[in-house]
Amino acid sequence: MAKTLQLNFNTASGKKVTMTVDEPRADLTEQNVEAAMQEIIASDVFELNGAPLASAAGARIVERNVTELVNG
Repeated sequence: MAKTLQLNFNTASGKKVTMTVDEPRADLTEQNVEAAMQEIIASDVFELNGAPLASAAGARIVERNVTELVNG
């Protein structure tokens, strides 16, 4: 089963941004993710169209099943 951690942010201009992390640790807690998102915002490294990330809008882990039918 493939897992992805989706981190959702709002920019200073009100746009939504989603960052994804493949195969996140199994022991993540809400506090871990919130702290990491605040660090990402505080680092001021990411922006969208010149607008920096301003706030955390949510996070979720998405699981999906993939069945290979033909592997070439």
